[in-house]
Amino acid sequence: MESRREQAESNCASSDNNSPPIPETEMETPISESTLEGGGSAFNQSQILRAIEVVERDSFAIAQSFTSLFASLRLALSNATATTIDHMQCFSDASGRVQESVLDAATKGNRLNEEMKNIDGLASQLKVLRRHVDSLDAAVNKLLQVP
Repeated sequence: MESRREQAESNCASSDNNSPPIPETEMETPISESTLEGGGSAFNQSQILRAIEVVERDSFAIAQSFTSLFASLRLALSNATATTIDHMQCFSDASGRVQESVLDAATKGNRLNEEMKNIDGLASQLKVLRRHVDSLDAAVNKLLQVP
């Protein structure tokens, strides 16, 4: 009797907390050769029904665990999907802004290149003008230096 009680306590301790503890009268009784030799009367209809009830209760607990697990997974997947969508929208906005900046920089670069073409002609004109100013300055200095 003590071993059955210890077995019942260990089964109750290891079972799910959501299911009520199984009374000792509903505990499974081990099949021994002596009970089978006696004509198989060890399992009467009430014991079979109790065993089926235990199996149904355990099956229901397992089904609830799976339901909870799938609900948790569904929520985690939903959160991951929402986060991914947010990141994709942020990436799309950032890439759009970078594209606008690149187009603006390319436009300004083209305008600068066009203006630099005119600067080459202006630089050559400045060189000629500088030579004229230098020669004029030299002539004025000669005139002012009367001996």
